[in-house]
Amino acid sequence: MGVPSYPLTLDLTGRRVVVVGGGPVAARRARGLVEAGGAVELIAPWVCEDVAAQVADGGITWHEREFVAGDLVLPDPAWLVHTATGDPHVDAQVAAEADAARVWCVRADDASVSSAWTPAVARGRTGQASEGLSVAVTAGGDPRRATAVRDAVLAALDSGTLPVRRVRGTAPPSDRAGGEQPAVGRVALVGGGPGAEDLITVRGRALLAAADVVVTDRLGPRSLLTTLGADVEVVDVGKTPGNHPVSQDRINELLVHHASLGKRVVRLKGGDPFVLGRGGEEALHCAEHGIPIEVVPGVTSAVSVPAAAGIPVTHRGITASFVVASAHDGADAVLRAASDAAPDATLVLLMGVTRLGDTAAALVRSGRRPDTPVALVERGWTPEQRTTVTTLDRAAEDAATAGVRAPAVVVVGDVVSVRNRLGDLSGE
Repeated sequence: MGVPSYPLTLDLTGRRVVVVGGGPVAARRARGLVEAGGAVELIAPWVCEDVAAQVADGGITWHEREFVAGDLVLPDPAWLVHTATGDPHVDAQVAAEADAARVWCVRADDASVSSAWTPAVARGRTGQASEGLSVAVTAGGDPRRATAVRDAVLAALDSGTLPVRRVRGTAPPSDRAGGEQPAVGRVALVGGGPGAEDLITVRGRALLAAADVVVTDRLGPRSLLTTLGADVEVVDVGKTPGNHPVSQDRINELLVHHASLGKRVVRLKGGDPFVLGRGGEEALHCAEHGIPIEVVPGVTSAVSVPAAAGIPVTHRGITASFVVASAHDGADAVLRAASDAAPDATLVLLMGVTRLGDTAAALVRSGRRPDTPVALVERGWTPEQRTTVTTLDRAAEDAATAGVRAPAVVVVGDVVSVRNRLGDLSGE
């Protein structure tokens, strides 16, 4: 026999299929054939518990005896036979009878002499972007190799690193017969993490791969947008300091508009949608308009960017707590956020570069030591990552000298000193 070179998918619905053998291998084969809709007959003098349970459920018909000549053609010719008796002589007999009757035979004992092979199949999961997909893998009679590749393909299907998006059955309203109204789509608020494309969650990556419309921020894993199909609509609503070309109200409207057309919409954000990302506002607006919503947490820059610079926001013997605050609205907001924190708590400031001088001075006035270590981590988790270490009383001056620019995370606290021993931890 040769190696398999002509993969084929069979419709076994209602067709007679014979399994010879009653052990665990035969049980697995029988179960798969029943799931495929086959009229399964099993021939064996004894059966294992798994087969007995299938017989009791009415899924298969059991002939309690040895295989005999004519079993594959009487009372009706079989379409397919699987033999897994554990006895090479019996399996060879079944294969020879199948060959004479021109029935495809899968041998469990020796794939190299089979006339047909059962591939390792990766099936998309119900409710996931990969739903409805089946990928069959053969490996020239090497089932373990096929299984390993199958598992890798399944992981790629679930993660969205393969193109799983449906391209049929999603016609826009103008193309629908009779002016039929489309079903309401859905919105997924996806946290993209701090910027590196491999730090988005598996769920977030899968939803991005299945999206019809992506509404994206300036931050986050924008390089993943190049992996989308040409027909995926990408709406860039990125904001820069002092420049908000698309208002938050308009972003909210865009999400509802596209979902109302039956589209799968991904709102791709940097960090986590619910950590200073206005994800709550967007979720509420969608809910108020009857749009189904899913939130996919992301790796927030408040923790991950300091980590990239070798700074843990908590460290035994230094501090057991940290506070995350937005410095966008000035020092008063920062002081309110830190007012009830422990004196040694790490303070992590997002959007803190523009008003760094005022914020640092206010923290000193409120009781923080002037020589408290400060780290300014720019563009964390990108090749342009840079860290400037200073102190509260010199933060504004040193930032200006170094030319620190947003996006940057400001870390205030003694944990900054841990960086001296670790250095950057963001990898290549």
